[in-house]
Amino acid sequence: MKTTKQYGKKADKALSMWVKLARAAATFGQLTDEDIRRYGVTQAQFGALETLGHLGPLTLGELCKKQLVSGGNMTVVVDNLEKEELVERIPSTEDRRVVLVQLTKKGKRLFDEIFVQHAQCVADLASVLTEEEQDELGRLSKKLGMSLQKRL
Repeated sequence: MKTTKQYGKKADKALSMWVKLARAAATFGQLTDEDIRRYGVTQAQFGALETLGHLGPLTLGELCKKQLVSGGNMTVVVDNLEKEELVERIPSTEDRRVVLVQLTKKGKRLFDEIFVQHAQCVADLASVLTEEEQDELGRLSKKLGMSLQKRL
């Protein structure tokens, strides 16, 4: 039984795909958010810790681009992580106008401790798909995302 109005074959197919994609992403996101909360950090803080843990020191602007958030929001996230002594701001040795954000030793320990657990949670959630299906979904998601990025 169809629950949507008929808008034409292409539009109906695209709408159906979008609803399924949005529902799956929302549910997956909700479950990963629940996992993140058990570490005592917000989703935004976890994202910043994860990015810095994998990529090393970054400028605030680079961190914003990686996390797809605004500068004002990331400044608050970094301020709060800095209060918890998980990150520190350090002046660039090459350009005194540039300030880098990096994990402290405490932040690196936390990242090393929690990220492996979170990765396992994500793997468990994705395990309903075979490895080949995960590869295909990743490839298709990247293709869609890269194509849509050009429209921004």
